[in-house]
Amino acid sequence: MQNPIQTPTVASAATDGERNTHTGALFIVTILFFMWGLITSLNDVLIPHLKSIYTLTYMQAMLVQLCFFGAYVVVSLPAGALIRRLGYQNGAVAGLLVAATGCALFYPASNGGYGLFLFALFVLASGITILQVAANPYVTVLGPARTAASRLTLTQAFNSLGTTVAPTLGGLLILSTVALSADQLALLPEADRIAHRAAEAAAVQGPYLGLAAALALLAVLFALARLPKIEFQDTTTAAVDGKGGAMAYRHLVLGALGIFLYVGAEVSIGSFLINFIGEPHIAGLSHADAARYVSLYWGGALVGRFIGFAVMRYVSPGKSLAVTALGSMALVLTAIFTDGSLAMWAIIAVGLCNSIMFPTIFSMALHGLGKFTGQGSGILCMAIVGGAIVPFIQGILADSIGLQISFLVPAACYLFILYYGVKYADLHKQKVVTE
Repeated sequence: MQNPIQTPTVASAATDGERNTHTGALFIVTILFFMWGLITSLNDVLIPHLKSIYTLTYMQAMLVQLCFFGAYVVVSLPAGALIRRLGYQNGAVAGLLVAATGCALFYPASNGGYGLFLFALFVLASGITILQVAANPYVTVLGPARTAASRLTLTQAFNSLGTTVAPTLGGLLILSTVALSADQLALLPEADRIAHRAAEAAAVQGPYLGLAAALALLAVLFALARLPKIEFQDTTTAAVDGKGGAMAYRHLVLGALGIFLYVGAEVSIGSFLINFIGEPHIAGLSHADAARYVSLYWGGALVGRFIGFAVMRYVSPGKSLAVTALGSMALVLTAIFTDGSLAMWAIIAVGLCNSIMFPTIFSMALHGLGKFTGQGSGILCMAIVGGAIVPFIQGILADSIGLQISFLVPAACYLFILYYGVKYADLHKQKVVTE
C-alpha cells in the first residue's frame, strides 16, 4: 500500500545549512512510514483471525477493511483542519497518539466482541490518516531540495518494508495458536467454546499493546525533534476561472477511479490471501503458515518498485501501467481457474505487478493540472477509500459464489487500469483535455 505524496507549496522552510542538521528527524519520519505500512498490512492477518474467532462470513470479516480505509474519507477533511490549527509537527504527534489509542483499545476489545474490534480499528486508522496528512510534507524539506526525490523513495521503500514483514510477524504473534473451525467448535461444550474464543481473542493483546507503546514513544520523539517550521498554501479551493477546477480534467477523474480500483484490488487480494491459500484444493496451509506467503505478496511490490524505476526510464508511464495491469489480470485469472501451487503462486505474483501502479496512476492523473495540482492530489487521496469498498464487495461474492471465483472482482479492477494505461499511454505528449 502506497502513501500519497502531498504536493504543497513551501512558504517557509529551513536553509540548506539548517536542513543538514535534520538527519535525526528524517530517521524518525522514515520510521513513521515503516510503522503505518506494518499496521496496515497487519489487517491481512487480523481478518482471518477474527473470522475464525467469531465465525464470521466473508462479508462480515471485510468490515475490518471497511472501517480501516473508511477513515480516509471520514477523517481526511477534519485532519486537514486539525493540522492547520496545530501545525504539522504537533499534528503528527496528535496522529501518533490517536493511533496509539486505537492499538491500546485492542486490549478491551478482546473481551468486548467484534464490534469493539472494529471501533478500535477505526480509531487506529484515524490516527494514521492524521499522521499521513501531517508527516508526508516533512520529507520534502528535511534536506536539500535537489535530493527530495531520493528521500521520498527511501521513505516509500520503508513503507513497503513494513507491509512485507507484518504478515510474517503477525503470523508468529497472533496466529501461532491452532484455530478451530466452526464445525470443531460446535462439538465443544459451551464453556469450552467460550474459553477457546477468549484465548484466541487475547492473542492480539500483546502485539497491539506493543504497537501502542512504540507509537507513543515515537510521539515523544517527534515532539522533541527539531523540525523546520513550514507552511503550505491552501490549493484545495474551487476554481475561480469558470472551468470547474480539477474535476474538469478527464484524465484526473478517470485517474481517481483508477486509484480507487487499484487500492481496492491490492487490499482485497491481501485480505483474502490467507483464507485462499488455506483452501484444501490450493495449498491447505494453516493460517500461521499461510501468513508467510502474504509477506511474499507485499514483498513483490517492494522488489517491483526497483525494477519499475529502471524500466520506466525507457518506457512511458502509461505503457508500463498497461503492461502491469495486463499481467495482474492474467495472474488473477490463473488463480481463479487453476488449483494447487500454480493458483497460489499466481495470486502471490500479483504483488510484483502492483508495485508501480499507485505512483504511476497518481502522477499521470496530476499531469498538466497546473494550479489545480493540489486540489487534484486531494481528490486522489480520497479515492483510497477503494480499500474499504472493493474488499467488501468481494466478501459478498465470496459468501454467495465461493472464495476462488470471487477474485473476479480484483480482475475487473485491473481491467479498468489496463484501459486507463492504454488510453493515456502517451499522455506526456498529448494536450491536456478538460470537459
